[in-house]
Amino acid sequence: MNRIRKIDMTSGSIMRLVVLFALPICAGNILQQLYNTVDTLVIGNFCGTVSLAAVGTSSQPVELLLCIFLGLGSGVSILVSQYIGKGNWDTLKEMVSTATAFLYLCAIPITILGPLVSPFILKIMQVPDDAWGYCISYLGIIFLGTLGNMGYNLNAGILRGMGDSQASLLFLVIACGVNIILDLLFVAWLKLDVAGAAAATIMAIYISWVCSIWYIKKKYPKLSFTFFPRRINKRLLADIIRIGLPLGLNNSIYSVGHIFLQAFINMQGSIFIAGCSVASRVMSIANVAITSFSSAAATFSGQNIGAQNYHRLKKGARQIPFYSGLITATAGIVLTIFCPFVLQFFTKDAQTLSIAVRYIRVVLPFTWTYAVFNCIINFVNGIGEVKYPTVVNILMLWAVRIPSAYLIAQIIDGTYIMACYPISFIFGMFAMLAYFHTKKWKEIRQLAG
Repeated sequence: MNRIRKIDMTSGSIMRLVVLFALPICAGNILQQLYNTVDTLVIGNFCGTVSLAAVGTSSQPVELLLCIFLGLGSGVSILVSQYIGKGNWDTLKEMVSTATAFLYLCAIPITILGPLVSPFILKIMQVPDDAWGYCISYLGIIFLGTLGNMGYNLNAGILRGMGDSQASLLFLVIACGVNIILDLLFVAWLKLDVAGAAAATIMAIYISWVCSIWYIKKKYPKLSFTFFPRRINKRLLADIIRIGLPLGLNNSIYSVGHIFLQAFINMQGSIFIAGCSVASRVMSIANVAITSFSSAAATFSGQNIGAQNYHRLKKGARQIPFYSGLITATAGIVLTIFCPFVLQFFTKDAQTLSIAVRYIRVVLPFTWTYAVFNCIINFVNGIGEVKYPTVVNILMLWAVRIPSAYLIAQIIDGTYIMACYPISFIFGMFAMLAYFHTKKWKEIRQLAG
């Protein structure tokens, strides 16, 4: 255990530890984007605009059905970080065992339900007729990867909660390499179109999951980690649900909202969908720091609340969101300037490129506000305060983003609907900054002295 490179967030330079923790996640995010971008590059160059639109719009049904469990997985990560802060390994072992059993209870029904429910969701999303068959084909295969997808995300959350952010990077290197090879084999050579891209994705993700299980068993034998479910501790399951369910419901409400937003986008036609899909891939490159700093913020606050290190908690609340916003703003400016050149790697279609450039120039310069917002949300979730962020997320989506998207589509121009994102980002940032004036945070400041 002494050879394992874990990061203790309860002492030392805050930003040094945050950066050390965030760098592997950031590198992993880059690989994850490469993992996703390969699909877009291969399909965009070897299939066509309609196939590109189908893959871009098919993520919403998957997100909707997986989001509640992924929220529960985040709850596991938060609890793991708190028990690490307390040094309670016996309870941690029971927590991991309970979470593994719960994984199977959730994943198997979703695998069956996904292909049955997807057509209904696609109808609500107003998917164009020319992309319908491709979407059904893609989703019918991608849901077979549910267990691997959920299992990998659960294991990555456990490792992050323990302060080990480096292992996921290795798993993503393996998955990304497998995905690239299989994409070229199935799509470029065998001409299997979106079905080939889906098959490549699920094979890669199952390999990542198996690798994560092997790593945890080898490096953390004290956890007694198992591949198959074993036992459930009802008290710990209740704790997981208490913290994770609000996060999962928040994700679910968010996903439903995204379906409505995707419907607005889909109403503009396949070319517009393809342009937005390509733009989102390029934007994700500029936003790699957001997830990594947000994960670091959750682990930092979880470990320090567990260790009752309130003064350090107060300092981290200022520093971590600031640097996340600064890095995202810098990357956003650079990529906004060079986006016409970068986008040409994804598609040569002039109309698709025009939409993608517009999307980036409208949204990306304001994404730093989302970086600050998301970092504070994860910091507050790490403390165990999940209600306030849930309310803010709901308001951000249903009171700001969706109404503004509707007004833009009806009054201005539907091809500028992406402007609803920066509007909601700015609202969310100020709403989360207001958390530091709540009663709970005032108590933490008093304890900090």
